[in-house]
Amino acid sequence: MIRTIVVCEAQVPFVHGGAELHVRGLVAELRRHGYRAERVSMPFKWYPKEALLAHAAAWRMVDLSESNGESIDLVIATKFPTYFVRHPNKVTWLFHQYRAIYDLCGTVYSEFDQTEPDVRLRDTLMRLDREMLGESARLFSNARNTAARLARYNGLTAEPLYHPPPLAGKLRAGPLGDYVLSVGRLETVKRVDLIVGALAHADRSVRLIVVGEGPLRRPLEEQAADIGVADRVTWAGGVDQQQLVDLYAGALAVVFPPYDEDYGYITLEAFLARKPVVTTTDAGGPLEFVENAVTGLVTDPRSEALGAAISRLAADRRLAASLGDAGYDRARSITWEGVVERLVADP
Repeated sequence: MIRTIVVCEAQVPFVHGGAELHVRGLVAELRRHGYRAERVSMPFKWYPKEALLAHAAAWRMVDLSESNGESIDLVIATKFPTYFVRHPNKVTWLFHQYRAIYDLCGTVYSEFDQTEPDVRLRDTLMRLDREMLGESARLFSNARNTAARLARYNGLTAEPLYHPPPLAGKLRAGPLGDYVLSVGRLETVKRVDLIVGALAHADRSVRLIVVGEGPLRRPLEEQAADIGVADRVTWAGGVDQQQLVDLYAGALAVVFPPYDEDYGYITLEAFLARKPVVTTTDAGGPLEFVENAVTGLVTDPRSEALGAAISRLAADRRLAASLGDAGYDRARSITWEGVVERLVADP
């Protein structure tokens, strides 16, 4: 019988994004279900590229079969490189691999290209991924998009397990406001630049509130100034949970156009606040929930198209409300109960 569980986390110091919230949510739910659960975390740095092998080796050296003389019944690995950990009953709930060596390779979102050293390192990491993930007693993913990538590149099959977003149970609906909301890290793959650019093509009555911090804050501010929309953008930075709940409640819509996102809990948070989501045809995970003209609007990944979608919602608030209501019906069916049951089930 499983009693003690360790959840493994690789974290970039001072960065607290979706994956970190995901791990903490899982630990809390395991404890709520009566298990003795603990989080084991190691710092992660992806540069220089050779550091990836060192971090993988560090996790491989960790033996979590027992602690202080007491057996640990189950280890749950999450993202790269936590699944390198050693344990006789290792289950992986894959949030994501190191995507820069997979589907992002050769794009502007990856530091890897087709040079001989990069190809050699990439091949080594992909081979090791197959071996380490293949050790899992059971293999799950956080979304169909993640599972599809795993099958394509590694030949492994994972069962998708959706989990509720961090603010589930706290979100509430509110009147449709005069702003659209962006939530997430300000980094290239989240494509907040598309949202800023969309303002120039949207109804001038609509504002944008950007929640999140990251390395692109200054370039995004400069972009807003250059295209003449700086007076319509509020940079909220990091906000507490109550502030974020209030911002969701008062938004007209949530605009979320990442590039091939694995899951994107922001979609579900928007739905639980009865807000429609505007996303793009190449967003990945959000498309598992956003159906065009049913729970949101799906456009080409261009600022002009996003701007037109925003204007459509601003002009037809009855449509915006109906899309948000349909999203709510979709999101409320996702609970932790089934997730915990599958993760701790006997092989």
